[in-house]
Amino acid sequence: MDLDVAQVRAFVRTAEELHFGRAAATLAISQQALSKRIARLELLLGVRLFQRGGTGVRLTEAGRRFLPPARQTVAAADAAVAAAAGMDRPLHVDVWGHLYAPMRTLSHMAAEAGQLVLGHGRDMPSVTAALLHGEIDAAFGRVHPPLPAGLTHRLVRLEPVDAVLSEAHPLAAEPALRPEQLRGSVLWAPGALDRLDFLHRFADRFGIRNTATGVNLGLAHFLAEVAAEPRRFSLVPADVPLPEVSGLRAVPLVDPTPLYAWSLLWRSGNAHPGLNGLAAACAEEAGRSRWLEYDPTRDWLPEPPAGGAGTGSACEAAEGPEGA
Repeated sequence: MDLDVAQVRAFVRTAEELHFGRAAATLAISQQALSKRIARLELLLGVRLFQRGGTGVRLTEAGRRFLPPARQTVAAADAAVAAAAGMDRPLHVDVWGHLYAPMRTLSHMAAEAGQLVLGHGRDMPSVTAALLHGEIDAAFGRVHPPLPAGLTHRLVRLEPVDAVLSEAHPLAAEPALRPEQLRGSVLWAPGALDRLDFLHRFADRFGIRNTATGVNLGLAHFLAEVAAEPRRFSLVPADVPLPEVSGLRAVPLVDPTPLYAWSLLWRSGNAHPGLNGLAAACAEEAGRSRWLEYDPTRDWLPEPPAGGAGTGSACEAAEGPEGA
């Protein structure tokens, strides 16, 4: 069965808009032409992709199954046309988890990865939607389940996490802390804890029952709120440059040491040649800086890497998107 890309594109746009008129307008065709393309596609596939009725347009179950690979088909076709025409373009990359400064890690690889256009950062759901829609080529941040179908990720860095607390905190003078020692303290989070996967899992794993949340107005404001209350603490990757906040102390966590996992994320089937270059640069820097060392007897990860028992590399980061 040979699919017509124009028909598949018409389906994808309509699935995104859930409105035939708006979808037709984005494709610069008439609504009648759009309807004909979708009808021919449905005839070819032998299934109904949309339910049309007085309440509007909805995807059928077959339409929901078809949407992720249909997006990949359109993206691959666009990449093939661009490659044939010699229309090289930079790799579009975005980040999330900006409170923990993902750009500082990505910057280690950017110079070796070719021409990149960097986004300003958003949350993980927005980034995954942008990847699936073909708005960006890759993204960088902490990946946690559930990951939408059609996306692939590769672990790049496992970064130790410190506790940050007020100098007036009873444990502030300790040279290092075990996570369980923080059970009597208040975990301060920059937003609802159920939306902050790493902090949420840390609290569950180590029995932190007292939590409170503030507004995410940036790292300096967040840490100032931690320093202002003697019972509060939070977690920050150890290599994040901390702003000058008076009354704040960072203390290493040990037995076990929590690790924050940074990953490269991309859409399966994206043929942009820059993806392999970025993945290779990530692997090279990870090896040079020993970023992927993980020992389950010493470290804690919310999601231990597959086959990661023992000290050493936690994944085959050297494999690029073509081998994923």
